[in-house]
Order: sequence, then C-alpha cells, then structure tokens
Amino acid sequence: MELIEMLRSPWPWYVAGPLIGLIVPLLLLLGGKKFGVSSNLRHTCAACMPGRVKFFDYDWKTEGSWNLVFIAGTVAGGFLAGWLLNNPDPVELSVRTVADLQALGIRDFSGLLPGDLFSWENLLTPTGLIVMVVGGFLVGFGARYAGGCTSGHAISGLADLQLASLMATIGFFVGGLLVTWFVFPLIF
Repeated sequence: MELIEMLRSPWPWYVAGPLIGLIVPLLLLLGGKKFGVSSNLRHTCAACMPGRVKFFDYDWKTEGSWNLVFIAGTVAGGFLAGWLLNNPDPVELSVRTVADLQALGIRDFSGLLPGDLFSWENLLTPTGLIVMVVGGFLVGFGARYAGGCTSGHAISGLADLQLASLMATIGFFVGGLLVTWFVFPLIF
C-alpha cells in the first residue's frame, strides 16, 4: 500500500531529476542512443507514408524503432499514471502563480491542466485555437527546425555539452517567457 501511495504522490525534484538524468547515460552506454522524443514524428511519418519524400526516405526501423517503443511506453505509462494512480488532490501551485493565472481569467485548477484552457469545449474558441492548435504547430515546427525538442536538447544535448543544444534551450526559455508576458495578455 505504501508503494501505491508513493507512486500517487508527486516526487521531489531531487529524486525525479536525477532519475531522468540517468536515462541519458544509460541510453548512451547500453544502446548508443540519444534521448529524445520529437524525432518520433519523423519515424511515424516514414513508417506510415513511405514514398519519395527525401526527408522520410531512410531505414526508420533501424534508426527509430527503439524510439517508437520508448514513446509508446511513455504514453502507456502516462495513461496508467493518470488512470490507475490518479492523485485526487489538486496540483500544488504557488499563490502568486494562481493569482497571475486568475488575472488572465484561468480559474479551473482542478486537474493536471487548467480546464479553462485545455478542454474539448475550448478547442474551437479563438483562445483554444491559438493556444492548442497554433501553439502545438509552433512547438512541433520549432522542435523540428531546432533539430530536437526540449527533452532532446535540454536533457540529452546539454549533458553531451552541445553548443547547439545550449542555444536551443535558451531559445525555448526566451520563447516561453515572451509568450507568457506578451502573447498571453493579448489572447485572454
């Protein structure tokens, strides 16, 4: 019973952070692989749409099958965690964060994501379209344009001392701050 309670509770940063960080050397040492998630879109497209598009013309089974299994496990783990190990307590946010979000009109903090923003009902509203559809497209485009996503650059690339990953990670944070401070007040 204690194990279930431990799995249901948020893990402190000093446990979760090193565990995530240990994935990078384990993947490199055991399989010569780099940690990353966004390349799965390319692998999926190459697997589902084999054709004459040069970007998708490679041996995705050799390069990407382990990564597709990794992301499938991540999705399955997330589903299990959200369904079987769901913590009924609301996510703990700082008082200032709650006040800032409430000033934008976000008031539903009952789930893992604000229901005022991320719900099927809000998908076809102007705010929902901008946040979920346009934002999702820009995140996907940026990840491919930068040669990787936040996990690939900030976890694997920085651990590998890649200058490009440092620049990409700085860009991710600058972009997040700009959207938070300048775009969100315009669309809410």
